[in-house]
Amino acid sequence: MAKYTRGTVKAFSPFDARADAEALRKAMKGMGTDEETILKILTSRNNSQRQEIASAFKTLFGRDLVDDLKSELTGKFETLMVSLMRPAYIFDAHALKHAIKGAGTNEKVLTEILASRTPEELRNIKQVYLQEYEANLEDKITGETSGHFQRLLVVLLQANRDPDGRVDEGLVEQDAQVLFRAGELKWGTDEEKFITILGTRSVSHLRRVFDKYMTISGFQIEETIDRETSGDLEKLLLAVVKCIRSVPAYFAETLYYSMKGAGTDDDTLIRVMVSRSEIDLLDIRQEMRKNFAKSLHQMIQKDTSGDYSKALLLLCGGDDE
Repeated sequence: MAKYTRGTVKAFSPFDARADAEALRKAMKGMGTDEETILKILTSRNNSQRQEIASAFKTLFGRDLVDDLKSELTGKFETLMVSLMRPAYIFDAHALKHAIKGAGTNEKVLTEILASRTPEELRNIKQVYLQEYEANLEDKITGETSGHFQRLLVVLLQANRDPDGRVDEGLVEQDAQVLFRAGELKWGTDEEKFITILGTRSVSHLRRVFDKYMTISGFQIEETIDRETSGDLEKLLLAVVKCIRSVPAYFAETLYYSMKGAGTDDDTLIRVMVSRSEIDLLDIRQEMRKNFAKSLHQMIQKDTSGDYSKALLLLCGGDDE
């Protein structure tokens, strides 16, 4: 898989894990906490460097860095700093575990992660989930979801999407026709056809299918999904289509709506900013500019405050005026 290079957070150089560990200990020792030092260090080191700092912290002081952060910090700022400290490989598995834990399932998190991650990332998530939580992710998800929404989640979890290769125009035409007949032309929708085609065909194939669908039906596929389905299934189908078209555009939209209007969906804001900071946050900023005529930096500035805001702005990087 191509290495991600469109993140805002890069490896810090020259890096000295011990010096960082000492600075963090000093920032949390005694009366009062020096939040500025904490946020500056943690937002400017990449995830693997943060793990080295945590290891140095334990070696030098016999203390757990994350436990110390939890006891010294509070609220959204604490959540953000602790999220930054979570090893990257476990981040998604942890988010999914919490989305299906206890009363009520957080369908938004299931949708966001399963629709946007690559097959390779999904296979890794399943493996980590099993190692860390000694549970099968698919079993957990099927236990908490139902209907066509559950079916599409299971299809995505198989991580068997066709790899990108030469696109067969005959099959493109066929899939577009099948979707047209399953949706617009049918009394009642044949959801299963949407699930199979959107859940298993390659990205390049589906992009052609969406174009062909528009030609055949006169509608964007999103319009049909909007009209013909509802609830969690609709949201998941739309997320899959958007991610096939462009993952950064999907996240730009996710971030935009996490801050638009009254109140902020801080859980989503933190999850996306942390999980994409080393992957494609630069592209997400561009898409935000292009599709919403907004600067991510300015939206964060307007919607958040204090150390929480400072840390998010550092993760965001520059301002796209």
